[in-house]
Amino acid sequence: MNISNHNQQEAHLNEVYPTLPFKPIAGRGLYLETAEGRHILDLYGGHAVATLGYGHPKLSSAIAEQAERLFFQSNAVRLDIRDEAANSLAAFAPEPLSRVFFVNSGAEANENALRIALKSTGRKKIIAVEHSFHGRTAGAAAVTWGAKESWYGFPYDPFEVAFVPRNDVNALNTMVDRDSAALIIEPVQGVAGAFNFEPEFLNAARTACDNSGALLILDEVQTGVGRLGAPFGADLYGLSADILTTAKALGGGFPCGAVLMRHELAKDLGPGDLGTTFGGGPLACAVIKTIIETILNDNLLQSVQKISTRICEICIRGPVIAVQGAGLLLGLKTKPKAALVRDALLARNILAGTSADPHVLRLLPPLTMGEKHVDCLAEALEEMSNENF
Repeated sequence: MNISNHNQQEAHLNEVYPTLPFKPIAGRGLYLETAEGRHILDLYGGHAVATLGYGHPKLSSAIAEQAERLFFQSNAVRLDIRDEAANSLAAFAPEPLSRVFFVNSGAEANENALRIALKSTGRKKIIAVEHSFHGRTAGAAAVTWGAKESWYGFPYDPFEVAFVPRNDVNALNTMVDRDSAALIIEPVQGVAGAFNFEPEFLNAARTACDNSGALLILDEVQTGVGRLGAPFGADLYGLSADILTTAKALGGGFPCGAVLMRHELAKDLGPGDLGTTFGGGPLACAVIKTIIETILNDNLLQSVQKISTRICEICIRGPVIAVQGAGLLLGLKTKPKAALVRDALLARNILAGTSADPHVLRLLPPLTMGEKHVDCLAEALEEMSNENF
């Protein structure tokens, strides 16, 4: 058949994603390069995934060296690199989360966290928060706000679910009861537009779980691994979780995830209670270990705090009227529709992302973002001051 590569893609690739009008062929630092020679400043990081940007020498070397040594082996055998990655992640994580189970993605991490909570408590109900996003598998999607009305697709929820309104402490205290296995919450709601909870609500989440015997699950798939300028949102907000999930930045672009839990929960899990074929593979573990080491050795947590402050100080201009979120999970509140601002930025070779809030533009850049990149964004926004959106 005489079909061009482009036509082959159209014929065989199941296109379910709306795509932007450019094709990257390479990346270096914070920039994506196209075949036409465009260099696009990536402030979206592949949905908060590109922790160290593109072509980072330490990450590339770690993958190449591990691939040469041992490309794959399952959890049927012990691996030094798996133990090293687990030790690094447990040391990086807040207490008392001392036990690690490696998986492949954020949704899988949340799925396992929910299973652990239901199994360990013997209860049948999960409490989630309105406007949350936790993934697209059966359990993770069941606790995702609005999924059943749009794309859920499963005929039944696998457990009882109730959603508490954001920042409603009274509702939280009422709904998290002795029938609840767990409350699952993002320290900052990412897909919702980098929405910040009131500190009182986050503190009440821990108290409500303590009073009812429910577990507190922190979904840090998007907020974790330095994204907020602290190792995890739990550190930033002083929250003690029973279970914490992470992915995205954990692998810097390599698919991986993890469930962290208290020892008291892990000790009751026996052979067959959890399982994964690819989770904890040697390549993923080499990446995880390198990501954590680089964040610490290169002082990226302090850098994230500094850059976040600078964005908040100089990027409220043009179509942007406010900034919300924390660290480098930021939502630029826009007067026009955020999608229009995104398109105008892309025309100026800057990539940002939209959110579930039509007036919030999301920034999820690599943690290696510098002041020159912030200045570039600020200048582009200033140029839009007189633009007719």
